[in-house]
Amino acid sequence: MELLGSSLQSAIETLGWDTGWAEAFAPFAARGHRPARVVAVHRDTSVVRDGEGDRPAAVSGSFRFEALAASDFPTVGDWVALDESGVIAAVLPRRSIFKRMAADGTRRGAGIDDEQIMASNVDVALLVAGLDNDFNLRRIERYLAVAWSSAVTPVVVLNKSDLADDVDGRLVAVDAIAPGVAVVAVSAWTGAGLDALRGQLRPGATAAILGSSGVGKSTLVNALLGDDRQKTAEVRESDSRGRHTTTHRELFELPGGALLVDTPGIRALEVLGAEDGVESTFDDVADLAATCRFSNCRHEGEPGCAIRAAIADGRLEEERLASHRKLERELARAARQGDPRARAEHRRTWRLITKSVNEHMDRKYGAER
Repeated sequence: MELLGSSLQSAIETLGWDTGWAEAFAPFAARGHRPARVVAVHRDTSVVRDGEGDRPAAVSGSFRFEALAASDFPTVGDWVALDESGVIAAVLPRRSIFKRMAADGTRRGAGIDDEQIMASNVDVALLVAGLDNDFNLRRIERYLAVAWSSAVTPVVVLNKSDLADDVDGRLVAVDAIAPGVAVVAVSAWTGAGLDALRGQLRPGATAAILGSSGVGKSTLVNALLGDDRQKTAEVRESDSRGRHTTTHRELFELPGGALLVDTPGIRALEVLGAEDGVESTFDDVADLAATCRFSNCRHEGEPGCAIRAAIADGRLEEERLASHRKLERELARAARQGDPRARAEHRRTWRLITKSVNEHMDRKYGAER
């Protein structure tokens, strides 16, 4: 670490540098490289920050040649090694990543090329939901699954408390689907609850703020920064939906010493690779299913179904079960898309089902068909 110099070390510690990063960087320090953190990405150019401020940096030719997918390239939150000319020679192994399917919805074989890394090396995920007409528990469940799968601590932030008639009721509803998760009600407009939110952000830790358009993320970022750095826009009164005002991801240093990655509003967040996250988010459903009489119970009326019993007596909501099933179907579809054998088996199964249905209809209706 002495190879970096005390002044550089002190400067980058404010960006989250620690002994773990120093150990990972040691081989590059021996070559005379300098560490920097990616604070923004614009097309093929990154903006990196170190002890000398912000600067644009492109990847080296060898880096570009050796990269296997778009997700290998620098993203906001990455620690990188800069060579003597300020070119990015390497990206240090990521501790955590937030990823989604490619924003354009393309499927080039549904492999790693379809992944879009939204942010890396995040410690805390601020999952923002609006306490207005767009409040949606199912969407919060989806964000929780992605956060848990990324090994990131989630904090549910219920913004626009000044517009809600029953804040306490909404807090209880979120607590029911996210037991043990910190839930904070705030108003970025009035400042209510912001001190409690700041208490979730320790100095040197990196938080990513995630949420759909219209939940007030940009206003919340400005409130935490104490400065109108992010553009904001009004939402539609009919459904509280908004337009994207944040157009790119950017890392900010907050006054309290924490770091915050702002991301554009997400209209559709797929649970790509979030199997563990879905299991953690719906551990209550999994615990109930484990007590069903039959291990292969589909929870559709079989005798001894603990899931149906819980729904009947109010311990489990039908909507929560439906949300769980929907996310599991998405995971299964993503797995099939990435596995040619699984895709072939899925097609074969549906051909057999179609054939069976047609044969049944022929026997039942015969020549009438």
